[in-house]
Amino acid sequence: MNKKLVLLISLIAVTLLLSGCTEFDQPISDQSEGFWNEFIVWPLVSAITYFKNLLGTYGFGIIAVTIIIRLVMLPLMIKQTKSSKRMQEVQPELVKLKEKYKSKDAVTQQKYQTEMMALFQEKGVNPMAGCLPVLIQMPVLIGFYHAISRMNNTPEIDLGAFLIFPLAEPSIILAVIAGLMQFIVLRTGPAMDNPQMKIMMYFMPVMIIGFGIILPSALTLYWVIGNIISLIQNLFIYRPWEKKEVQQPVKTKAGGVKK
Repeated sequence: MNKKLVLLISLIAVTLLLSGCTEFDQPISDQSEGFWNEFIVWPLVSAITYFKNLLGTYGFGIIAVTIIIRLVMLPLMIKQTKSSKRMQEVQPELVKLKEKYKSKDAVTQQKYQTEMMALFQEKGVNPMAGCLPVLIQMPVLIGFYHAISRMNNTPEIDLGAFLIFPLAEPSIILAVIAGLMQFIVLRTGPAMDNPQMKIMMYFMPVMIIGFGIILPSALTLYWVIGNIISLIQNLFIYRPWEKKEVQQPVKTKAGGVKK
């Protein structure tokens, strides 16, 4: 089975599994039972509340917890971005392999897969290295959604506002900011030179804006801060200002390739 299909099915399965936690509209406390409540939702609520008491508002509490979570995941994220960079560097050789084994018969495709995996091993590229951070971030993101939703349904908790944004309500402005930040992150990352990833450059920001206009601003704030951290990370690793033009192969009249 295609690895991309396996990844997509896995992501959908995890999403459906975690979304099955039906208590998102119920109050939350240290008495809430169940693995999801005790080890995901309540720890996030407790951390946000702790930093709210320390810094003054739930907005700053969410920002502090977001930064801590991203710092904890930073080694994985750096590994993911470096792997993406290596994948980007081997793209010209992958194009040559596809041209060499362009026949769709099973034997030719088997040879293509064998040489492609040998190329990945030689260059130190792991095509699936980017999956782990995504799988780890999903329960955290969904946990944040549950934590914010349940805090919003707890009478003792008033999320208040961050700047001009009521954290318990959706904000179109904050949603657009989150979408634009996502676009900038993708523009400074591996998608900027990878045609296969360019569709994400337009799909992901639109998706985030769509979710942002219906979800509480507290969750959108998490996206904005997370994207700011991702942007800083991309600037250090990819250095887009040093981007070099990649020379494309030119076909001759005879149909060959001019180097």
